[in-house]
Amino acid sequence: MTTGNINVSVENIFPLIKKFLYSDHEIFLRELISNATDATLKLKHLTSIGEAKVEYGNPVIEVRIDKEGKKLHILDQGIGMTADEVQKYINEVAFSGAEEFLEKYKDSKDTGIIGHFGLGFYSAFMVAKKVEIITKSYTDAPAAHWTCDGSPQFTLEEADKKERGTEIILHIADDSTEFLEENKIRELLVKYNKFMPVPIKFGTRTETLPKPEDAKEEDPAPTKEVDNIINNTEPAWTKQPSDLTDEDYKNFYRELYPMQFEEPLFHIHLNVDYPFNLTGILFFPKLTNELSIQKDKIQLYQNQVFVTDNVEGIVPEFLTMLRGVIDSPDIPLNVSRSYLQADGNVKKISNYITRKVADKLSSLFKDNREDFEKKWNDIKIVIEYGMLSEEKFFEKADKFALYPTVDDKFYTFEELQEKLKDNQTDKDGKLVILYTNNKEEQHSYIEEARTKGYEVLLLDSPIVAHLIQKLETEKDNISFVRVDAEPIDNIIKKDEEKISKLSDEEKDKLKGIISESVPQEKYTVQMEAMDSNAAPFLITQPEFMRRMKEMNATGGGMFGMSNMPEMYNLVVNTNNELVSQILNTKTKAKQERLIKQSLDLARLSQGLLKGEELTNFIRRSFEMIK
Repeated sequence: MTTGNINVSVENIFPLIKKFLYSDHEIFLRELISNATDATLKLKHLTSIGEAKVEYGNPVIEVRIDKEGKKLHILDQGIGMTADEVQKYINEVAFSGAEEFLEKYKDSKDTGIIGHFGLGFYSAFMVAKKVEIITKSYTDAPAAHWTCDGSPQFTLEEADKKERGTEIILHIADDSTEFLEENKIRELLVKYNKFMPVPIKFGTRTETLPKPEDAKEEDPAPTKEVDNIINNTEPAWTKQPSDLTDEDYKNFYRELYPMQFEEPLFHIHLNVDYPFNLTGILFFPKLTNELSIQKDKIQLYQNQVFVTDNVEGIVPEFLTMLRGVIDSPDIPLNVSRSYLQADGNVKKISNYITRKVADKLSSLFKDNREDFEKKWNDIKIVIEYGMLSEEKFFEKADKFALYPTVDDKFYTFEELQEKLKDNQTDKDGKLVILYTNNKEEQHSYIEEARTKGYEVLLLDSPIVAHLIQKLETEKDNISFVRVDAEPIDNIIKKDEEKISKLSDEEKDKLKGIISESVPQEKYTVQMEAMDSNAAPFLITQPEFMRRMKEMNATGGGMFGMSNMPEMYNLVVNTNNELVSQILNTKTKAKQERLIKQSLDLARLSQGLLKGEELTNFIRRSFEMIK
């Protein structure tokens, strides 16, 4: 038997390991199973090239709980180690990795991911008061038994293990007994190791067998105990797209998200081996207009080992609303997020994913536009967000992004320009694109625009204010204006001017009368000559003010605009007969009643009449028709 000290320059390293990584202590199981997987795959490689003269067979990794003995066992049938290799890889290499990790990160709040430092094995001491390794190399060397109780001292002696492979025995500490519970271990195995490439056995399960042909109907079906394998060793993303059907992709989606009952709209299979390695499958789910609740659904793996579902910095932000898996050995997972975002490889990966998604969307649009239009409302939030945040994506998406009208027609921007240019170009040569974000609330304004033969777009996503601002910057000589921003003749000004029935003197007098009767802190009164059959009073909100407030509400825009009180224009149609009646009414009381009723009708059409004011308006309206 050999005894010795591990060369430690960080004092009390084991308590440090436990304390420093306490919030992440469950990853010990992931690390130990990753080591067992590596050992198994190394043996597979050596046997395939003829260097290991042994039968590879059908090895499994087994996890066993000994609740009574307070022990957790992880066994593999992999390459194993000799005593000299234990001394080298456990006492020297792995421990120096643990020491390096702690030296680098002991003062940092960002623990990162620890596997790359070789800390994998020593993470066992986060939950164990003593760890044993019993290992037999695939060679003829005798088995070795290493023991360490969490101090720098260890023992290393010969063991009588006959089968190749390694058994790790964790003597679970008193404050970590949760890791002796079957449910807890099963939860961790499913979370981290669900797609490991080597079968992982955790207990057994009862399998029902077919009944014999001569069995009676009332006879129970025979059963047998079989290994309970918790992982799928060949998940869909490890296969070639040509080997998978649409149903395979859907089944994989259900495997990833068993509580998600809606089918994904479509998938994108990622597969690249130069200049970096990356595989994966991304799914477009049906998306709501809520930006905040969608994220953290993409799972990041490294060689089929689950790492995190926070892929910020690796996947472009606008795609974090998608679902699926990304697997890459080339992402430096052991460093802080800020370093990650500056890493050249990560940037290339992010650009690649952006390009692949754009290419897939483009092909879907070209191959089956009708189907793409049907799915538009379910995918638009991702596309619009991408157009705002990624310039390269904007360039590609500009060809397939759609702009629906209130009549459910869909146009690309190029088609839209062609469609509108003759009728919606104003006297200054600017193309004015009308839109609404709520066709029910703004119905009267939409109808007014339709009487002029104008198209009105339905743009109702929460980031539409940002998107149209971007489009106005990128495109020449266009302007987006919400259909209720001004009277329609003022939005798209043509050469002809409407003549007012009222003189300038009468307009000034009327403006004074109305201004006295409306809340001046909310409304600016303006006199406009419009069609005689247009509404007498019209409430509008200037495009710039409203747009800036909307942009502030979703981030961006001008600082402080969102806190400004709501201000509206009260547009008075000087050609409407009722307006002339208000001017010529002799009694002040009747004049105020007509103004109040007309203002409330205008407010009602904008959804601004609520609560007590709405109740009073209804009561007053009934009294008028008695």
